[in-house]
Amino acid sequence: MLGSHQIENAATAYTALKVSGIPITDEQIQKGFSQVQWRARFEVARREPPVIFDSAHNQDSFAKLRETLDAYFPDKQVYLIFGASEDKNIPGMFAEMKPKIKRIILTRADHPRALEVERIQQLAEQAGVESEAVTPVKSALMRALELSSKDGSIVLSAGSMFVTAEVMSAWKKSNE
Repeated sequence: MLGSHQIENAATAYTALKVSGIPITDEQIQKGFSQVQWRARFEVARREPPVIFDSAHNQDSFAKLRETLDAYFPDKQVYLIFGASEDKNIPGMFAEMKPKIKRIILTRADHPRALEVERIQQLAEQAGVESEAVTPVKSALMRALELSSKDGSIVLSAGSMFVTAEVMSAWKKSNE
């Protein structure tokens, strides 16, 4: 799992296991860490041009996502496929990612708590980031891939686990 924050997560998991009373050895923990896979955690689906699925959905996770992008792709910008639930701090997420964003492709998951793209577009304008609305999610992925094919920028899905799940499904179907 990529990202320096994953070291902190692993240390927390290790400590929790050691104090839990579960009979487990360091060797067993090490083996478990070596086999961990967690979908949509800076999951690189394609290297060139990059396609990344992430489940960042709040300001803190967007800060960590930007740090990871800076570490692994320092010179690349992002076409961000973005949708969010109505209770999220969208301006905070945009503020964290603004230095990396080339354009936001706004979309809406098929979920009752998903915020309308028109409202998200207003927030993107207020944040000073270029955006366009594309629905459904599959079409948003196709639009981001089209843009990326012209300049090699990263296609990144984040903002809502529901949007990212739909992007991942559309990606899989388009690559079968």
